[in-house]
Amino acid sequence: MLEASNLECVRGEKSLFRGLSFRLGAGACLMVQGANGSGKTSLLRMLCGLSPPAGGEIRWGGTPIRELAEDFRRELIYCGHAGAVKDDLTAQENVRMSARLAGQAAGEDEARGALRSLGLKGREDLPARVLSAGQKRRVALARLLLGKHRLWILDEPLTALDKAAVATLCGMIDAHLASGGMAVLTSHQELPLAAGRIEHLRLD
Repeated sequence: MLEASNLECVRGEKSLFRGLSFRLGAGACLMVQGANGSGKTSLLRMLCGLSPPAGGEIRWGGTPIRELAEDFRRELIYCGHAGAVKDDLTAQENVRMSARLAGQAAGEDEARGALRSLGLKGREDLPARVLSAGQKRRVALARLLLGKHRLWILDEPLTALDKAAVATLCGMIDAHLASGGMAVLTSHQELPLAAGRIEHLRLD
């Protein structure tokens, strides 16, 4: 279980939010919404352990994530808003490099399979610079299909995706939740996920 207790986020001299608490169990998805600048990305970075909260605590399985350190980070995968796709690498090279940086071993066949699942068959060996914004987003999301991370943290994953790609991603998230995984994501639009799996948190 992922738990947040009385979290506070401060940027400069401004408190973006305080007293924020929630619990997320197996098979559930937390949708974080709010206006630009409300602290959505900051919250996701806190949940990944990339940024410390100004106050409060985050626990995984009842233990503070600061104590778990790398043991916690191995349980999650984070796809940031920027995507982190390198233009000089091919699509499959990007997927494999991202996997290595996350401590995973991903073979070429695995990377190609993940890309094809996201509709990029025939583009696996193209340099990322020639791909559209939506195709680059799918390259970044292909990492979700490698490894067995229990927690997916996704910052605006629908950016630049067409309807077909949105449907594919929602199917991936549904399958992840059905297997007992958890997801936390930000989005300005609703995701058509299976009924009863989405919990909402609004930052204003």
